[in-house]
Amino acid sequence: MRASLLRAAVAALALAAAPAFAHHSGAMFDRSKVVTLHGTVKAFMFANPHSWIRLMVLEGSGPAVEWDVEGAATVRMTAWGITPQSVKAGDKVTVRMHPLRDGRRGGSLVDVTLADGRLLKTSTDTQPQSK
Repeated sequence: MRASLLRAAVAALALAAAPAFAHHSGAMFDRSKVVTLHGTVKAFMFANPHSWIRLMVLEGSGPAVEWDVEGAATVRMTAWGITPQSVKAGDKVTVRMHPLRDGRRGGSLVDVTLADGRLLKTSTDTQPQSK
């Protein structure tokens, strides 16, 4: 009887952990670099499995171009003090991110500095300096 309960408990734990293994890796981001962008928020999607900031950035004298910056799941963002109201369309912000390795306009969020100077950090880890 005890062996059956133990096997059932192990099976239940294995099934509960299975979704964690399905998550994609972060290998597409170059975590050895941090890029700083200054722009206007087009949209902030506070959603699962990842939050997103769509940022319009002026590059030279041309029109603004869109950058897509991936954040964490809502539960992690909330734990860091970032809520759906923290960033709004039209906000002027500075975003630091780990860029995509393939050169597309995107990356993984490191932090956001709002126009009033407040810093929204996505972790307490030490981050490389901006390049």
